[in-house]
Amino acid sequence: MGSSRQTAAGLGACAARRGQRCPFGRQRGIAPGDQHLEEVNLLAWMFDSLLGLGLLWLAWQALSCQDLFRAIVLFVAFGLLMALVWVRLDAPDIALAEVAIGAGLTGALLLAALSRLNSITANDNTPEQQKNAKQKIRGVQWLPAMLMLLVAVGLGYTVLSLPPYALGLSAEVSRNLEASGVSNPVTAVLLNFRGYDTLLEMVVLLVALLGVWSFGSTALHRETDPGPVLDMLSRLLTPVLILVAAYLLWVGAHAPGGAFQAGSVLGAAGVLMLLAGWRLRPGLVALPLRLILVAGPVAFVAMAALTLLIEGNLLKYPPDHAATLILILEATATLSIGATLAALFMGGHPQTEKDHP
Repeated sequence: MGSSRQTAAGLGACAARRGQRCPFGRQRGIAPGDQHLEEVNLLAWMFDSLLGLGLLWLAWQALSCQDLFRAIVLFVAFGLLMALVWVRLDAPDIALAEVAIGAGLTGALLLAALSRLNSITANDNTPEQQKNAKQKIRGVQWLPAMLMLLVAVGLGYTVLSLPPYALGLSAEVSRNLEASGVSNPVTAVLLNFRGYDTLLEMVVLLVALLGVWSFGSTALHRETDPGPVLDMLSRLLTPVLILVAAYLLWVGAHAPGGAFQAGSVLGAAGVLMLLAGWRLRPGLVALPLRLILVAGPVAFVAMAALTLLIEGNLLKYPPDHAATLILILEATATLSIGATLAALFMGGHPQTEKDHP
């Protein structure tokens, strides 16, 4: 409303001053501020369009690529570009998790799986069998296109079925933010209002690790030569990553961050140490490691039972102690998430003395 009034006033002034030429923007009824805003909106629209097209292209290339190593690299690039999309959607918490887990740790897990797959294929399969396997892969190249089409149709139907104006739950979260114990609405939802969702996510991570461990064990000590560059990077970056994880854990109460972001960075530190040849000591393999892995889910279950007895609802914290209880849950969850992600990268449960014949 204010910009339209300024435009009308400018046109009136130009009409009053006969014989004087009005600026081009005013002749067309566009105020200088409005013209600048339109240019910024146009650039933002073009940038978002390029992001969307880049995501579609990377997704198709990663799914249809026959070279598994190239497909993994494309997947990592897709994760990094997806982080930019989350930033554009004003979701820095999800962007941090996407960079750390979606692009970094998941890419490392895929590369580790590819390494083991190549060693198994080289030892077990003949050249003729490898050729037949490649022919089978070519025969199902249409499957990724069909899956992407189904996802696109589902997303399109969901977007078109949304109401034109949706209030959402942001107002409700803002009204109850003071009683949640934190000032960051994302942390309030994940750890307080919908804390059981976070509990289930941690259980899923633990079940995934148990599934990987069910395939077999991995050597506790492995002869590796990381080289001077990787050795120096691991010594320099590991302490920095641990400090960053601690900062993200602490700042999550009032800014983007939290347990999953801190745990993913801590897991990245563990993966870097594993790449450099570091392995757990035999005394830390059995009971201590397992205690750290289950510490997060067990703390959530214990807190849920305690709040159910005291408040009558699952994970409904007393307002006076909510901040302390959430910090305890986030600290244990960070340790469990970091240890779980690093253990997933190992590709199997660490061997102990009982595992040796």
